Amino acid sequence: MVAVGMAGRRFELIRPDWPAAARIRACSTTRAGGVSSAPYDGLNLGDRVGDDAAAVQANRRVLAEQLDIVAPVWLEQVHGTRVVDIAAWFDGGADAAITSEPGCVCAVMTADCLPILLTDCAGTTVAAVHGGWRGLAAGIVEAATGAFAARGIAPDALLAWLGPAIGPAAYEVGPEVADALDGQDAAALAPGRPGHWQLDLYALARRRLVGAGVAAIYAADACTLADPSRFFSYRRDGVCGRQATLVWLDGG
Repeated sequence: MVAVGMAGRRFELIRPDWPAAARIRACSTTRAGGVSSAPYDGLNLGDRVGDDAAAVQANRRVLAEQLDIVAPVWLEQVHGTRVVDIAAWFDGGADAAITSEPGCVCAVMTADCLPILLTDCAGTTVAAVHGGWRGLAAGIVEAATGAFAARGIAPDALLAWLGPAIGPAAYEVGPEVADALDGQDAAALAPGRPGHWQLDLYALARRRLVGAGVAAIYAADACTLADPSRFFSYRRDGVCGRQATLVWLDGG
C-alpha cells in the first residue's frame, strides 16, 4: 500500500499475505516517508540509533495517523527470549510482545533481523517477535508460542508471517554464528567463502516454528540489504534507521 502524507511525502506499507481473521490488522513499514535526514532518511522509527529525537517522534506520530491507531508499545529489544504482555505493566528488555486487548499495538523494529507476527486462527490474540539469529537460536519462537499456549491457544492453531529481513544471499556470518547454530539449526547455513557461511534467517525461523508446532507459515518476499530505496539495513550501512512491523486486534 502506498499513501501520501506529511506534506506530500510518499508513505509505503507492506501488508501480510496470510489468511488471518478479519479483525487482525498488520503491516511492515518501509523507509519511505517521514522527516528524518540522512543516514536515517526518511521514516526512521528507532529512537536509539542516533537520529534526532524530534524527527523520530514526528515519524511515530505520522505512522499512528496513517494507521489510525494509538501509539504502539515500543520494546527495548535485547536479542533475548522475553515475551511481555503489552496490556500489562512491564519494564526492562524484551523481544516479543503479545496481547489479547483490542487496540493495543504490538511492534518490533528491525534493520536486517527478521520480524515475525503470530495470531491464532480465531483472531483472539496477536504477537510480534524480534527474530535475530541470537534470539532464534536461544528460543524466542518457542517462548512466544508458549505465551499463546498459556492462554489456551495451541501452536497448531497459529498463523505466522515472516516480514522483511536480510536474505540468505546477503547474510554472511562467521564461525561464532556457525558454532552457535548446532544440531538441526545448522541446516540454515550454506557454505560461503573460506571460514564463512550464508545464513538463511527465514529457514531458521521456519525450522523453529515447525518444531514448536506451527504449520501455517507465510513470508514476505524482500531482502532489506538488497533494497536500499525501501529498507534500512545495518549490515549494509552501519549507521541507519529502523523499520517496524506491527500487529493488533481491531476494536471495531
